[in-house]
Amino acid sequence: MDYHRAKEILESPREHDVYFQGKRIWIQNVDNENKTAQIFPATDPNEEMTVPVTDLMEDHA
Repeated sequence: MDYHRAKEILESPREHDVYFQGKRIWIQNVDNENKTAQIFPATDPNEEMTVPVTDLMEDHA
């Protein structure tokens, strides 16, 4: 995924299926300068991490 798509998903009012390493996640913030996203697993909002946006995958099903 690229930065712009991650930002669109973050700002979208609808739910998107986004995955990191096979696990469904929520995007909490995106950093344009570093091209990273602050995310957390859909199953554990306390497990925040910062990852490259290029490591995020969107399911278009």
